[in-house]
Amino acid sequence: QVQLVESGGGLVQAGGSLRLSCVASGRTFGSNAMGWFRQVPGKERESVAVINRSGDGTYYANSVKGRFTISRDNAKNTVILQMNSLIPEDTAIYYCAGKTTIWDRYYIEEYEYNYWGQGTQVTVSS
Repeated sequence: QVQLVESGGGLVQAGGSLRLSCVASGRTFGSNAMGWFRQVPGKERESVAVINRSGDGTYYANSVKGRFTISRDNAKNTVILQMNSLIPEDTAIYYCAGKTTIWDRYYIEEYEYNYWGQGTQVTVSS
């Protein structure tokens, strides 16, 4: 059983930055591709940024390219989402997700992930 715990959300003004962290339990973090997803009430959850097992492959939603950066530290069982130049449209609950896999690739579809955190709220004011 893998548990994911997000932190770092909060309220920030447009143009500001936030750094989200996700810490995973267990001894096999390096065997999991990871991702960040977000959801607004009444809308479907969407992919934001994903990363492969080794951390050298990433993919970003067009809406966040150039502003967000995903990274991981396998020694600390942690995946990070650095969010810069935030805009009100970034307001959502952000979820960390993991997928146990034998392949060193990233995954972009919600249904492919095995584990989910509880979410952390990000609010961007104008």
